[in-house]
Amino acid sequence: MIELKNLSKKFKETVAVNDISLKIKNNEIFGLLGPNGAGKTTILLILVTVLRPTSGTAIINGFDVLSHPNEVRKQIGICFQDVKLDWALSYKDILNWHGKVCGLSKEVREKRIAELTKKLRLEEAGKKSVWKLSGGMRKKVEVSKILLQRPKVAIFDEPTSNLDPEMKNIIWDYIKAMRDEYGSTVLLATNQMEEADELCKNDRVAIINEGKLVTIDSPKKLKDSIPGGDIIEVKTNESAKSIREQLLNLDQVVDVQLTDNVAHIYLNQSEKIAPYILQIFIENKFIINKFKMSEPSLEEVFFKYTKRSLL
Repeated sequence: MIELKNLSKKFKETVAVNDISLKIKNNEIFGLLGPNGAGKTTILLILVTVLRPTSGTAIINGFDVLSHPNEVRKQIGICFQDVKLDWALSYKDILNWHGKVCGLSKEVREKRIAELTKKLRLEEAGKKSVWKLSGGMRKKVEVSKILLQRPKVAIFDEPTSNLDPEMKNIIWDYIKAMRDEYGSTVLLATNQMEEADELCKNDRVAIINEGKLVTIDSPKKLKDSIPGGDIIEVKTNESAKSIREQLLNLDQVVDVQLTDNVAHIYLNQSEKIAPYILQIFIENKFIINKFKMSEPSLEEVFFKYTKRSLL
């Protein structure tokens, strides 16, 4: 488990992290969501003992980052936002060295490096020194260090920036496997909403803004917190004006807007209310040509709580 206790960090007069307290459960993929400069990376650097907090502390698997930093380091692995690699070495040399430092046997290192080379297409790097590689390839090498290590606590800071959609999905599958197959607790810092939605949908995210913890919950519950955030679009053979009041009387329905033969129904918990909406249309003899449900994005959730964009 990871616990932040009244954690604060100042750089001269700038408050980067402001009195944050939260707990991250074992085997959870927990997202830190916020724009650049929100304090996400500072929190991660405190957790991996690179920075000392100005006040407060953090506990990782029972070890305090201030009083037991060496024990904390044995629990963690981190993928940095800005890659931290030996520029003179090849990707295989870097991964082999990282695995050796983490106590992996030669046999295990060779097997995992071969798998990562194939799945992440690292063979394109060949024997080139890292400084000769593209930004995307360097990022894959940085991520591979943690996928190779499989630590008890895996920390990822913007793990798929500079990567194409296909490679993002491959890495997301690996991150899920860190929790599901290897038992890792995963802490993910990102400003990519699609990434947070995909990786944290069964767990929780925290919204961080200007160094403060704004709110924390599952992505689903945060989306449901936006009044009328879900939308059901129903296209029929004629206007639904005659049943508008019936629809508005349903629990969780906030508004119904009609344009010609299309009804846009604004509500919460659409998956729960949808059968009742469908029933009203059918009972009133409407022919349904289209029935589409959509939910608010995490970016809309962020704007609701902070009144600012993530970008």
